[in-house]
Amino acid sequence: MTMTVPSHLRRCFLIALCLSSLQCMAPSRPEPPQRSPQSPPASRIQVAPGDAQRIGQKIWQNEAGGKISGLTSWNKGEQFASLGIGHFIWYPAGIRHTYQESFPPLLRYLQSRGVQLPPGISPSAPCPWPDRAAFNRATQSQTMRDLRQMLSRTVGLQTEFIIQRMQTALPKILQTAQPSERQQISNRFHAVAGTPNGVYALIDYVNFKGEGVNPKERYQGRGWGLLQVLQGMRGRPTGQAAAREFAASAKRTLDRRIALAPKDETRWRTGWFRRCDTYAQPW
Repeated sequence: MTMTVPSHLRRCFLIALCLSSLQCMAPSRPEPPQRSPQSPPASRIQVAPGDAQRIGQKIWQNEAGGKISGLTSWNKGEQFASLGIGHFIWYPAGIRHTYQESFPPLLRYLQSRGVQLPPGISPSAPCPWPDRAAFNRATQSQTMRDLRQMLSRTVGLQTEFIIQRMQTALPKILQTAQPSERQQISNRFHAVAGTPNGVYALIDYVNFKGEGVNPKERYQGRGWGLLQVLQGMRGRPTGQAAAREFAASAKRTLDRRIALAPKDETRWRTGWFRRCDTYAQPW
C-alpha cells in the first residue's frame, strides 16, 4: 500500500534534513585556552634593530672592552672561561657549576642560526682547557684564534641570544617570587623597560648577574640577580627615574653580595659599580 505525503509536509522534511546536514558540516568552535591562575604573565619587550646593535656594543664594551682579544678570557681566581661579548661562562670537566653555564647554550643558538663552530668547540663538550694556566698558554693556538674570529663575526647573533634570555627572565622571576610581591615586581620591571636605556639595563644585568632564580647562586641564602634588584628597588619610580633607581638597587644588591661572599670580592666593586652607572645614563 502506497501512502501519499502531502506536499507541505515533504517541504518541511527537506528543510529539516538540510539544516541537520549543515550542522554536521560546520566546524566545531575550539575551546578557549585555559590559563592556570598560578602562571605568571608573559612579557615581550620590543627592541628596535638600532637599539639592539647599540645594546650589543655596550655589553661588549662592559665585558671585554670592545676588543677582539677580550672575547676569550679567564679571570684570575675563577674556575671557568669567560667567552664572547657577554663573557658567557664555560666550565671545564670536573668542576662544580656554582654559576649558571651560558656558553654551551650560546653555541647551540649559533648552530641553529647556521654558524659553523671551530674544530674542537662543541656545546655538548666541556671547556677544552682544564684551568686558567692551560687557557693562557693556548691564547695563540689555532683553536683559540678560530674561536675569537667566530665570536667577532657573530656579535649580532650573540646580542639576539642575550635579548632572548632577557625575554624569558620575567616569567621565571615571577614564578620564583612570593605571590604577594609578583605584581610589584612586574610593575617595576615594566617601569624600567619604559626607556631605551632601561631596556639595556635589564638585558645587560640578566647577562651580567643572571635572573636571580638559581638557588646555587646565593651567598648565605641571598641572591644578586635581576629578581633581587627588582625586589630592592624603592618607591614607585617611572620614566628615567625608574632606570636610575634600578641602577641604585643594583649597586646595593652587589654591595650585599660582596659583604656576604665567602672570599674577598672587593676588587670587583669599582668595575661593577661603573657598569651599573651606565644603566642610569639616558640615551
